[in-house]
Amino acid sequence: MRADRIRLSGIGDEAAPGIDRQIAAVTRLGWDSVELRSVDGTALADLDEAAFAAVADRLAAAGLGVCCVDSRIGNWAGTVRDPFEDDLAELDRLAERCATLGTRLVRIMSYPNSGLSEESWEREVLGRVERLARRAERAGLVLVHENCAGWAASDPARMVRLVEAGGPALRLLLDVGNGIAHGYRAHDLLPRIAPYVAHVHIKDGTGDSEEQRYSLPGEGDCRVADCLRYLLERGYRGTVSIEPHLDIRPHEGWADPSGDYVEQFVAYGRRLEELVGALDTAVNGAAT
Repeated sequence: MRADRIRLSGIGDEAAPGIDRQIAAVTRLGWDSVELRSVDGTALADLDEAAFAAVADRLAAAGLGVCCVDSRIGNWAGTVRDPFEDDLAELDRLAERCATLGTRLVRIMSYPNSGLSEESWEREVLGRVERLARRAERAGLVLVHENCAGWAASDPARMVRLVEAGGPALRLLLDVGNGIAHGYRAHDLLPRIAPYVAHVHIKDGTGDSEEQRYSLPGEGDCRVADCLRYLLERGYRGTVSIEPHLDIRPHEGWADPSGDYVEQFVAYGRRLEELVGALDTAVNGAAT
C-alpha cells in the first residue's frame, strides 16, 4: 500500500462561494482537482449556460480537473415522495456538464422517508435508484451513494442492497464524518462496504444528533486515519476529498461571517496531507 499515491481533492464551496476562490484554495494546496457542488450559492445543475461555461473555462485555465459533482438527488432536503421527474432532469443536466468537465462521478443519496411503510419505502427507493443507474450508465456516469440521508444512509446491508439494485453504475461514497450526527462510526461500516467504495469525503469532529462540533482531520472521533488505512490496504485508488464543515456549510446556508474560509480550507488540506504522510510512513516503514 502506498498512501502517498492517493489523489486529494476538496469540495470547492467549502472554501468559498465563488469559483475563483474555490480554484485558488485548491491550487494553493497543489492539488489537481476540485469537487463541485455549488457556485455563488447555486447548485451546479441550476447554473445557467453562461455561468456554467464560465466555470468550465476558469477550471480549464487553471489546469484543474473535477473529481466528482454533488447532485441533490435523493438528499436530505427532500423526501421519497418528491417528483422523481425532477431527479431525472437533474441527472440529464449533470450528464451534459460532466462531459464538459471530464468527470464520471455524481453523488446521490437515498431519499428520506415521508410516511411510507418500511416495505414501500424500500421498494420506491430501489426502483428509483435502479432507473437512475441505468440512465447514468447510458451517459457513461457512475453514481456514488453517500452515507448521509435516506433509506441506505447508515445501514451497510442496505448500502450493499442498493449497489446490487444499481449495478455497475452505482457505487458508494464513504463520508467518514457523517455518522457523528446519527450514532455510528464510519469505520464500523467498512467490513461490509469497502469493496464498493469509489469516493471518500473527509470530515472529523465530535458530537451527537443534537450538536456536532467539527475539527481538523485526526482531532475528532471519526478515526480518519483508520478508515483510510482500511481502504488503502484493500486496494482503494479513488479520490479523498475534504469537506471541512468548520466555518462554512453552504448546503445548509450557514457561514460564520468572520471566517477566512480559504485559509481554513488550506489548513485543513495541509493537515490531511500530514495525516496521509504519517500513515504512509507507518505502513511502509513496518513493511521494510
